[in-house]
Amino acid sequence: MKRVVVSLAVLLSALASQAQAQVTVKDAWVRATVAQQKATGAFMQLQSAQDAKLISAQSPVAGVVEVHEMSMDGGVMKMRAIPSLNLPAGQTVALKPGGYHVMIMDLKGQIKDGDTVPVTLVVEGKDGKRQSVELKVPARKAAMPAMKHGDGHMKH
Repeated sequence: MKRVVVSLAVLLSALASQAQAQVTVKDAWVRATVAQQKATGAFMQLQSAQDAKLISAQSPVAGVVEVHEMSMDGGVMKMRAIPSLNLPAGQTVALKPGGYHVMIMDLKGQIKDGDTVPVTLVVEGKDGKRQSVELKVPARKAAMPAMKHGDGHMKH
């Protein structure tokens, strides 16, 4: 009986530490590409139960995967890799076009609308422990921005 209690305590302890670093992912998608395109982005909503940070990502479909941010600098949109992205406890962090995202580069082939792309996120808790989050992310075409009447028309 004592052995069962000890095993149960170990199991509960392991589950508790997993819950502390737990990151949930919602609405994940990868932008589909055209033939010969060498880069794309992955977008999603991340929420962590505890303070954590997204420190890296990987995918077997690409040679390089990085966490990126886009920001305006003097009226120019700039994109750059960042070493980590903070995930404050209980807050949703949006990875979306024009903002934070996972940049997937040196693609090994075209990603078509409807494909499933494996992506692994690596998250580090404030205790320094790392957790891998394995995702199967659907690829889809990005919606084109709506055009206002008159856009694209030549003025006489």
